[in-house]
Amino acid sequence: MQAAAIKAQLLKHLKGGEAFMPVEDLLEKIKYKRIGERPVGLPYSFYEVFYHMFYAQRDLLDFCTADSYKTPSWPKDYWPSEKTAETKEDWQALKQDFFKDRNALIAFIENPETDLLGIAKHGEKQQILRELMLAIEHNAYHLGQLVIIARLLGLH
Repeated sequence: MQAAAIKAQLLKHLKGGEAFMPVEDLLEKIKYKRIGERPVGLPYSFYEVFYHMFYAQRDLLDFCTADSYKTPSWPKDYWPSEKTAETKEDWQALKQDFFKDRNALIAFIENPETDLLGIAKHGEKQQILRELMLAIEHNAYHLGQLVIIARLLGLH
């Protein structure tokens, strides 16, 4: 398979909708006042999982493209300390940052100079293709959790 075809498939999956709902469609259904609720039996809220998706995606983007990179502390840095965003504006900013970073990943994939089999900028052996697939897989996995939370809250 040619690199262009692989890149096109990666883009489809990163944007969502191939085998799962695009995250933006789910986010439209969630009201700010409900994002901090933890459904019975679950140890996290909608906000906490979405924050984690944002943070992990940002980490993978930085690992591949940033001029400097410092490995975050797991799990402390990857999960928020609060169950919800402090303000509605903070929630909006988080969503905007998630999509800004996703768009940066899209641009990275679309860049003709991006060699999918090359080593990530801050990697030792980690290929760019691996990091991109990890971002797709991670977002899809946690999107499933967001759908479950939304359903348990009666929102989906």
